[in-house]
Amino acid sequence: MLETTAFDSAWMTAGEVAAAFAAGRVSAVSIVEQALARVRARDPLLNSFTALTELRARLRARALDDARSRGEPVPPLAGVPFAVKNLFDIAGLPTVAGSKINRDFPPAARDATLIERLETAGAILLGALNMGEYAYDFTGENVHDGPAHNPHDPKRMTGGSSSGPAAAVAGGLVPFALGSDTNGSIRVPSSLCGLFGLKPTYGRLSRARTFPFCASFDHVGPIARSARDLAITYDAMLGYDEDDPVCAERNAEPVTPVLDRSLDGLRVAVAGGYFKCRAAEPVYAIDRIAAALGANRDIELPEAERARSAAYIITASEAASLHLPRLRARAKDFDPATRDRLIAGAMLPASLVTKAQKFRRWYQREVLKLFTEVDAILAPASPCPAPLIGQQTFKLGDLELPVRANLGIYTQPISFIGLPVVVAPVPMSPLPIGVQIIAAPWREDVALRIAHALETRGVAAAQRPPLGEG
Repeated sequence: MLETTAFDSAWMTAGEVAAAFAAGRVSAVSIVEQALARVRARDPLLNSFTALTELRARLRARALDDARSRGEPVPPLAGVPFAVKNLFDIAGLPTVAGSKINRDFPPAARDATLIERLETAGAILLGALNMGEYAYDFTGENVHDGPAHNPHDPKRMTGGSSSGPAAAVAGGLVPFALGSDTNGSIRVPSSLCGLFGLKPTYGRLSRARTFPFCASFDHVGPIARSARDLAITYDAMLGYDEDDPVCAERNAEPVTPVLDRSLDGLRVAVAGGYFKCRAAEPVYAIDRIAAALGANRDIELPEAERARSAAYIITASEAASLHLPRLRARAKDFDPATRDRLIAGAMLPASLVTKAQKFRRWYQREVLKLFTEVDAILAPASPCPAPLIGQQTFKLGDLELPVRANLGIYTQPISFIGLPVVVAPVPMSPLPIGVQIIAAPWREDVALRIAHALETRGVAAAQRPPLGEG
C-alpha cells in the first residue's frame, strides 16, 4: 500500500475518497480515524451528531482493508464514511427521530435498508445525526438536543428537518449523509447550507425501518458536496424492497454513467406565478442557473398555492393520527410547537382532508401535463438564505412571514405529488442558497445530469465554510 501520512480526506468528495482507497493510497482505518477526529474537533460547534458508532466503524474499516489486501474486488463506495438522520434504524441504537419519547424505545434490531445497501457498497457508517422533532420542522432547532448550527455561520439555522445531515456534510465531517424529505426536509437544509441534495421520486428509494412522519409524502435521499456523489450514492441504494409497501418495483438504470452526457435537447423552464420569488438572493440564484442552461421560458404550475395548503392539511392529519397515542400518554414530552401542530391536525374535519386528497389527484394530473412540454423546471429551494437561530420572521418582498411555517414555501407543492428534485447550491456571499431542479416522475437522471453540468461549469458548487483546515 502506498499510503502517506500526508493524505487528508477532510474536504474530499465520496468519489475521491473511494478512488483513493481503491488505488491503495490510503487505508479505510485511516479514513475513519480522520473522520472521527474531525467530529471530535468540529461537532461541539455544529451539534450535528447525536450518536457515534465508533467501534462499528473501526471494525468495518479493518474488514475493508483486509479484503483489499487479499485482492478481493473493491466495492464502489469502499472506505467512504457517512452518517444518517436519526430516524433511520441503526442496529443497537434506539431510533429517536429527534424526540424525547423515542429514547425509551428498545435498540433497533436491524439497520434500515438503505444503510445495509450503502455498507454493501463499501461505505462506513459513523453514526446518527440531529434532526427536528419527528421531522415536523423546517428550522433544525431541536429542543431536546439543541439546534444544529450552519457551518457557514454558526449563529444561523441549518434548516430542517434534516439539520444534522446538512451540518455534518457542509462542515466537512462526512462526504455525504442520508436525510428524509416530506415537505422539503432535504431541500431546505441543502439550500441553507449550500449543498447538493436529492429528493427522489416518491417510492423510488426504500424507507424500510425508518420512523415515519407522513407516510404518503415521506421520501429519503442523500445530501452531498457534489452532484456526482448524489448519483453514486443513489445508484448504491436503488432497488425494490418488499419491506417498504410503496417502494416501486420498476427497474431503474444507474445514473452515474450518464452524468457527462450532453444536455443538448433537454428543455428547461423556470417556474413562474407562485414561484416567482420577490427576494434578491433566490432571484439571483435562479437567474444565474437559468442563464447557464439557456432556460428563457417561464412555465406555471397550476394552483401551486392551493397545493401547499392541501399539503399542510394532509401532513397535519396523517402526522396527528400517527402520534395520537403519544399525545395522550406523554404530551408534556413533546416540543410544545410540535405538540400544538399535531393537536391542531387531530382536530381537522375529515371532509377537509378528503377535499385535499381529491385536489392532490387533480393537481398531479395537471402538473404532469407540463412535462410533455419540458424536461425540467427550475424553482427556488428556499425563500431566503439561512435565518439566525431563534429568528421568528423574515422578509419576502414586502411581506414579513413566520420563519418556521414558511421556509418550505417553494418545496411543499413539489413533494405533494412526489416529483424528483435535485437542489443545486449557488455560491453567494455571505451565505449560499439553492435552486430546485424538478423533473418528471422516475427521471432522477435528468435532474442529476443538469446539476452535474452546472457544477462542471462552475455555476453550482458547495462552498467550503470558514471552519479552518482541521
